[in-house]
Amino acid sequence: MHKWLLITVFLAFNVYSQVGEISELRGNGEVLRADETDKLLARTSLDILSYDDVRTGNGRLGITFLDSSVIRLTEHSKIIIDEYIYDANPSKSKMALKMASGTARFITGALGRIDKENISIETPSASIFIRGTDFTTTVDELGRSLIILLPNPDGSSSGSISVETIAGTEVLNQPFQATMVSVAESPPTKAVTLVNMSLNFIDNLLIVNPPDEVERAVEDQSSSSSNVLDADFLEENDLDDDSDLSKDELQEEITRLDIDLLAVDFLQDLLEIIEDLGKKEEDAGELDGVRIEGIVPGFDSDAQVYTFVEGEILTLVRQVENTIDLELDKSSGYNIQILSAGKQINITTNGGGENEIIINQSD
Repeated sequence: MHKWLLITVFLAFNVYSQVGEISELRGNGEVLRADETDKLLARTSLDILSYDDVRTGNGRLGITFLDSSVIRLTEHSKIIIDEYIYDANPSKSKMALKMASGTARFITGALGRIDKENISIETPSASIFIRGTDFTTTVDELGRSLIILLPNPDGSSSGSISVETIAGTEVLNQPFQATMVSVAESPPTKAVTLVNMSLNFIDNLLIVNPPDEVERAVEDQSSSSSNVLDADFLEENDLDDDSDLSKDELQEEITRLDIDLLAVDFLQDLLEIIEDLGKKEEDAGELDGVRIEGIVPGFDSDAQVYTFVEGEILTLVRQVENTIDLELDKSSGYNIQILSAGKQINITTNGGGENEIIINQSD
């Protein structure tokens, strides 16, 4: 009798296959790997695997996937590679990502190596289905999502994206169209087109200090779902409209001598900014012939920014932990972005134009 010895060999199979690599890095970040307890410090050429949890600190990084799609994360962002299948047949390939917080720009590429119907992005409040090639998503700590469709380099539409919740769907198909979702149980706001918008102004705090067009869309959505029982008549103030001095008249008298360091609020509550979205429409006016948007001309107590005109010079001063002192030609247009101590301030003068000033202050 022959005796056979059956040997069964179990081969270890690594389900955490490579899906791409870190191709860009400025500052610091880290990767949390599903099968490892230690965090991996981000570095260029570091492999990104399925189920990796990629985070940025005070830095930015880009991931290039096997299909040449690119994701760029700004500071304090987090994304999870939920599923990635790359096949020679685009219809069999798939990409599913979870955007947990921060801001990410998604460039899905024009090579068609993954059918766009098989690409989806989940945020805490919305699902995004791709039919375009270039867009950004910003998610705040409350899970609210702001989605913006970006244009092609020639300014034309990069396609379309569908933003969905259990309560409704909104399609973005024009350059710089945007929608916002507060919770998964509410529909996305109606799509609005952002004016005076550029890539440099899209950042984490854009959802805290959103563009005027988005704020109006949020207000329209809120008002359409409200009723008379929501009215708070105690908030009415009949004296506001009867004041003899307008806000602009009061602010025009401000000069450099009026700057009061004691007025600076070092512990400004972020939630107060979020709840005060309706204020932004008032944050515009004219100061000695200069149109200023984004802040209250003269002195803005929220942004802690003073503005005043001396001769042909428009001066902007902000003195908090650090000091900003800008002297600008009052007849020119500027787009100014200030990033300081976790706060973002966007200021436009005379409609903006091609002049951009970006100030990034840190400790």
